[in-house]
Parts: sequence; C-alpha cells; structure tokens
Amino acid sequence: MIFLDGKYAFSFVYSDKNWLIMKAKCNESFIKVKDILEAIPYGAAFLDENFRVVFINSFLEALTGYKSEEVKGLDINQIIKTNVFKELTAGIKKEEKLSIEGDIIDVHRRRIPVKITVTRFSQGENRWFMLVLEDLSRLKEKSLFLPQFGMEFILGNSPAILKIKEMLPIFATSNATLLIEGETGTGKDFLAEVIHKLSPRANNPFIKVNCGALPEPLLESELFGHVKGAFTGANADKPGMIKLANGGTLFLTEIGDLPFALQVKLLTFLDDKEFYPLGSSKKVKVDVRVIVATNKKLRQMVKEGKFREDLFYRLNVLKVQLPPLRERGDDILILADYFLKEFSEKAHKKIKGFSEQVLKVLRSYKYPGNIRELKNIVEYAVHVCSDDWITEKHLPEYLFTAINEEDQQKTLAKDWSSLKTQKNESFTWAEFEKKKIIEALTSCDGKKTEAAKKLGWARSTLWRKLKKYGLE
Repeated sequence: MIFLDGKYAFSFVYSDKNWLIMKAKCNESFIKVKDILEAIPYGAAFLDENFRVVFINSFLEALTGYKSEEVKGLDINQIIKTNVFKELTAGIKKEEKLSIEGDIIDVHRRRIPVKITVTRFSQGENRWFMLVLEDLSRLKEKSLFLPQFGMEFILGNSPAILKIKEMLPIFATSNATLLIEGETGTGKDFLAEVIHKLSPRANNPFIKVNCGALPEPLLESELFGHVKGAFTGANADKPGMIKLANGGTLFLTEIGDLPFALQVKLLTFLDDKEFYPLGSSKKVKVDVRVIVATNKKLRQMVKEGKFREDLFYRLNVLKVQLPPLRERGDDILILADYFLKEFSEKAHKKIKGFSEQVLKVLRSYKYPGNIRELKNIVEYAVHVCSDDWITEKHLPEYLFTAINEEDQQKTLAKDWSSLKTQKNESFTWAEFEKKKIIEALTSCDGKKTEAAKKLGWARSTLWRKLKKYGLE
C-alpha cells in the first residue's frame, strides 16, 4: 500500500522482528506502524490477512481492557466482541473501507457503543487490515444534557443552571485550569465534556482519568507514562494519558483523591506543561487544557493538611459549582420528563406522563444521588409501568419511606423547639430524640417494627438510632 504526502512515498514491509513498519523509499528510514497507531486519538488495531492481531494501540487497550502484548496473534473476534461482527466481516470482503455502528463487550463485561471503521491494505499478495473504534458512549449518554452540545441545550432553568449557561463560553474558550465542584451525580463529568466539545480543542482527544480508581504507582504510570524497564513488568514504552491528551483536554475526576506525592508532580506539570515519564531522563512537552472535578471540599482538605495549598490555588483559576438537584426546583420535573421520553422510547412504550401525586413525590424527595438517582427512578418506573400514566405504585418504595421519615423529623423538630420554649429548658436534640424512641418502644411493648411505624421511620432507621444512643 503506497502513501504519498507530496514529497515521500511509503510502503508496508515486515521487519526482522515481524513488526509491521513503514519504509520511506526516498531515504530508507523506518517508522513503526505501532507509532502511527499510537498517534490516532481512537482505539486502533492492525491485523494480518487472517484477521489476527498484530498490534493494538493504548486507546484500544483502555477501551477493551486487553493489553497489546497479551492479544498479539489472537483472532480479532476474541478481543473485539461485537454484535455486528458478521456484518463486519461480510462487508470487508466486498468493500475496501467500511464503517458500521454496534456494541462491543469489554473485559469487564460492560457494553460499549462504538463506530467501527475497517480499512484494507494490500501490497502484492500481502493483505492487512486496520480497525478504528470510536467510543460513542458519551454521545449516547443523556444524563444532564440533550445530545446536541451547546449551552442552549443544558436542561433546566433554575438560577444556578442559568448562571452556568451564561459562563459556558468563558469556560470553553479559555485555556486556564477549570475546577468543577459538586455532589456525586450532579453531572460533573458530562459538563467537562460539554466544555471540551464547545472549545477550540473539540477535534482533539478528551481524556478522562479517575484519580481515586488506581493505587499510587499505577496512577503515576497511567498519567505520566513510563519507559521500558522503568519497573518490574514494564516490558515496553507506554505513553501516559497526559501525552495522549496532547492538543485536547485532560479531565481529572475525583482530584481530591490524588495521592499527596503525585500532587507535587501534577503541580510541576501544570506550571511547565512538561513532565518526565517514569524511568525517563527526557522531558515530554505537551499542549493540554486541564479540567478537574471533585465532590469533596478542597478548601477544607487544605486546612486539614490533606491537599496541597499551592496545588489548590493552581487548580482554582476558573471554578464552577454544580448545584444539588434538591436545590433546582422545577428542574426536577424538566429532567424527569426528559428521562421519561428517553426510556419510554427504549422500552417501546407509549407512556403519557406522570400523575399529579407522582409529581408531588418527585418534588418532595431530596435526591442524595442527584440527577443520576432521578434517572434511575424514572427508568425503574418505566419498566414496571404497564399503564398510560406513571402512578405512585410504579415508584420505588424507598421514596415514600424517605419522605415520611423527613416529615416525621420535621414534626419532632417542631415539638422539640416548642417544648424548649415552653419549659425554658436547654436540652439537646439527641436527648429529645432518645426520649421519643424510648416512649415509642414503651407504648409498643418493645416491638421495634411497631415502634418504627409509630415514629414514621423505616425499621433500619430505628435500628441505626438505637445503636447511636446505646439502646440496643
């Protein structure tokens, strides 16, 4: 297969070590195909004529969970386990280039939607294939935003969300480090990708690294890469995620979990945009925009000595605070309607909407899991609903228990406040709650299930309170 760039001509040949390489005819220099595949910002695999793996790049390693050294020589269908493999192989026999969308199953049994592009190369009697896999899961995920990327498509009209919409152009056009704070499930990951998609870097990689998912040595290698022989098991050079994000955006989620030693190395990188891969004495320079996210209070962690103060101020150049769902008012119903439409279409059901009582429940609940929890609630309701409208019987039972407990707590709080005012006594809430538990148990002859109902609590809540106050 000949490649022309106006000056040089290249062809595929085999090296002594059976590595496919590219040979520049003009000056007899060699470029390894694996180096070219590593430069592609998608998962890529190079295959021989029998569809056996010659090499897969780091992006495909991350996508599938398999290592290139482990899968070399295996049939590609042992690595790319897809529901469109038959269509793929049939199409390849007819086409020189083919693109098809489907799902793959990774090593952890997770289903990932992808677009697979196959290109066939031939030189004489030799044939090779290159597969490129584009991860479509982000485009198909609809947790906080509609499929289109743009500030006008963020769902919600609460004051906090409107403020974020107004600031999006600033966040997107800036190269400054951005800190996204918010509780779990508020949409931090998706907001980071929206900002990337709106930025001038949109056509370059968006690389996400979870700082709390790996132990320190592995995390350092994942971020900064390593050279062959840097440590036991480092059998080849590996570009880190920072290098893979060159030209694009590096998104570090759960930044509050970053080990203290790596905080120093990250700070140095943010200042210089240069770093040393593990085991290397040669600096690597990259052009990367960094976005970080956390559900922790970094300022408090600085006071407690758990997070470096200098790194905190380096990260806190631009900042956005995502509000919890319980503070977003009618945005809850806007999101619920959107999720209802999404899951109804997937389940092939024609559900018209929510009953008035369900709307009251959805407004009343506090959503400790935020948008992610609301999405799960609506998905559950759609699956169990066989009627035209979602009613209370289609909602998870725990919603009503949580709401009843909250109402009971409010009643107890009023009684406590009133009693203190009447008797002018200074006793604590704990003392008052303990007294109410004892009264309920006494009136129910010690029957905990009945006492829990009397207090408006779940049985598990009563057990937790008994343990808390030493009343087991």
